[in-house]
Amino acid sequence: MKAVGIIFTNIHDINVPELVRIRTMGSIPFAGRYRLIDFPLSNLVNSGIDTVGIITKNNYQSLMDHVGSGKDWDLARKDGGIIFLPPFSDLGNDSIYNSRLEALKGAINFIERADEDYVVMTDCDTIARLNFNEIIEYHIRNRADITLVYKEKMTDVISEEAVTSLQINDNRVVGLEYKIPEHNKKINVFTNVFILKKSLLQSIVLDAIARNKHRFTTDVIVNNLKSMNIIGYKHEGYYAGITSLQAYYQSNMDILNPEISHELFGDRSVFTKIRDSAPTKYGNNAVVKNSMIADGCIIEGHIENSIIFRNVKVARGAVIKNSIVMQDTVIGENAMLNCIITDKNVVIRDKKILSGSENHPFYISKGIMI
Repeated sequence: MKAVGIIFTNIHDINVPELVRIRTMGSIPFAGRYRLIDFPLSNLVNSGIDTVGIITKNNYQSLMDHVGSGKDWDLARKDGGIIFLPPFSDLGNDSIYNSRLEALKGAINFIERADEDYVVMTDCDTIARLNFNEIIEYHIRNRADITLVYKEKMTDVISEEAVTSLQINDNRVVGLEYKIPEHNKKINVFTNVFILKKSLLQSIVLDAIARNKHRFTTDVIVNNLKSMNIIGYKHEGYYAGITSLQAYYQSNMDILNPEISHELFGDRSVFTKIRDSAPTKYGNNAVVKNSMIADGCIIEGHIENSIIFRNVKVARGAVIKNSIVMQDTVIGENAMLNCIITDKNVVIRDKKILSGSENHPFYISKGIMI
């Protein structure tokens, strides 16, 4: 039971335009020291999948710098390993893809050359621990053509975000829709993870080329709900989808919950690029409560319920609460931050007071000085 992985790094960039101006969805920093691609990539590696095609589109230099040869995931191999797939098609059309199916058209040579029997396709906007061996076994046991992974969730009372939900009848997918869900309703949120045979994917892509189809969800999934055995696999563990800036903020805050943190990181099986950083230094008056602090920081202020990335400097008297402070940011003396997301290399000068809210965190772009 061999499988090959395909990771889409840009499919949902439109959901977080603030964070992808200078990077792909896959290279968005997360939880102090990780990037979003670390989760699907680690899930694949932990499931014994050692050939992974990464489909890029634009702004992917930081992603390539992060993943490199794949050695931090034990994927620096002569056969298989990490294979970056270009955003252009090999079919005589030099345009960049605009959908999942168009991206797969450009990756048809990778698909055809794969020796594996099955394909796992996943995006970079999913925070979860998934065992693909179990999902593939479930797929085979149910004689499925395509398996879609979903998470049963109760919708938020104040949610205004559209989600893709599945209608399930006795494990079979009978409907799929993208809309803003009703409040306080239990729905099956699609995690954008697909399992199918390589031969089927190959025929789907070739048919799409011949018939000029563009959308995997509508042209393949929805149009074949009756003719194919398309089933759902229910994920029982933690799941977060990065569907907006607020969802990104909330999923980072979730990491401060010990149960969620232990589920995701407890056995150290989420891999990332190794960096040699000095230990964080804490001043005599530093106070840290329920926070995650990465290496290389200098902390002299008060930090509470926050995620602090590498090499951040927090001066005396500064107070940071309920915030995400990315790499190489400097927080001045007596500055106050609440519900703030700073990108990299931000400078907050002395005595500045900045505040957002949990439902609307305030974002500061890379390199900005306030």
